[in-house]
Amino acid sequence: MLKDKTKLVIWPVYLDGTKSRGEGRLLSMKDSVKLPVLREIEKAAKELDLEPVVESDKAHPRSWWVTKGRVLVDKKAPKSIIVKQISRKISDIRTKK
Repeated sequence: MLKDKTKLVIWPVYLDGTKSRGEGRLLSMKDSVKLPVLREIEKAAKELDLEPVVESDKAHPRSWWVTKGRVLVDKKAPKSIIVKQISRKISDIRTKK
């Protein structure tokens, strides 16, 4: 449990279009990205001035056996809006490559 109320936890599964809502995806399929990684989430959050902190040794509670990590970001808006902004930024970054 995160004690700092000024931060939000962003798990990669929140953005992952290959996962179901039951597995933890928060976004619609059209807003999600396929297989996001921590570095992409961190880069997108930096570009959005959310001061990301990467914790690569963490596992999402619904899949506790898979350690994919999480990113903590500043709480500047509701989680649903921030997750959607990060997903869009990742899509923009991927299309520029």
